[in-house]
Amino acid sequence: MAISATIIGAGLGGLTLARVLHLQGIPATVYEAEPGPDSRRQGGLLDLHPRHGQAALELAGLGEGFRKLILPGREAYRVVDRTGKLLLDRLDAGTGERPEVPRGALRQLLLDSLPAGTVRWGGKVTAVWPLGRGRHRIGFAHGADVDSDLLIGADGAWSRVRPLLSPATPEYFGVCSVETFLFDAQARHPASAEAVGAGSLFALAPGRGLLAHREGGGTLHSYAQLKKPRDWFTALDPTDAAGLTARVVKEFDGWSPALTALITESSTPPVLRPVFALPAGHRWARVPGVSLLGDAAHLRPPNGEGANLAMLDGAELGRALAAHPDDVETALAAHEDAMFARAAAVEAEDDGFYAALIDDHAPHGLLALMTGAGPDA
Repeated sequence: MAISATIIGAGLGGLTLARVLHLQGIPATVYEAEPGPDSRRQGGLLDLHPRHGQAALELAGLGEGFRKLILPGREAYRVVDRTGKLLLDRLDAGTGERPEVPRGALRQLLLDSLPAGTVRWGGKVTAVWPLGRGRHRIGFAHGADVDSDLLIGADGAWSRVRPLLSPATPEYFGVCSVETFLFDAQARHPASAEAVGAGSLFALAPGRGLLAHREGGGTLHSYAQLKKPRDWFTALDPTDAAGLTARVVKEFDGWSPALTALITESSTPPVLRPVFALPAGHRWARVPGVSLLGDAAHLRPPNGEGANLAMLDGAELGRALAAHPDDVETALAAHEDAMFARAAAVEAEDDGFYAALIDDHAPHGLLALMTGAGPDA
């Protein structure tokens, strides 16, 4: 029986799967809730790791295209305290293995590599239910239902496909993040541009921090992170830009103005992004005709691996389906076994980097990780 895949979610993982299937002559349709590829900003910079993201792009035949997207110098980083005092400053020597690329440009590279019509925009899934014998029906907010013999949920943290496989839902991790942008920062916000430097900035204190990086075109992309209980952010109105800005900047009272300007001078309305995670070691028993990848399967707190793992999940699932074109269940079982092992390995290798950004020892815990220095460095 010929395989035809239905993929929910046009993120990096779902598109990588669609690309690898296309190379193998296996048709796929991707349904994406967003109305179009340019309906929102696609995040900031993404560092691609050799074993995961870069390996996935090579399997997708897009290694050369990816290398053209690399922004030189962006692997530089610096650590400062709340006054802006420089504690660590490392330049990009051009020898790093994790080059930075714009997430939006990478997504466009994947979109351009697919046949026209592969992605169905405005396909917001409202429900998915089993029909028996590995078949499923997908209901949409707008448009007719679609039946699928092979359904893949690449639809992120709040996956509509996950309940077919697992009762797990993401839980609040205890950290809120507020995203902002400063455009044309070198000319309009020179003090903030100087503070951020050539690559990434970690401005930290116990329970809070400002994380920023320099994108292309002079843009500074920032996240104000706060260790807060859930009721702190549920009491905020995310549509009240002025109120949200005032509430967040109050948490950074006494900080260097060059740093707080990353919040107060934002060129775009602030976006509230609470951090959620699935339980560590999340997995499920095999269910015929359906599987997950990326954050839908193994959502964790920000660790630099989320997008990288999602892309490799997609690439390896595509290879498994190509290797077993007449036995989808064998392919899905192989995919899940490998994916569970990859996610577990990343969890086991966690060096506490993200926790060090927000814990009671910040910024000294991060300095210790980066330099091997003691807690009083």
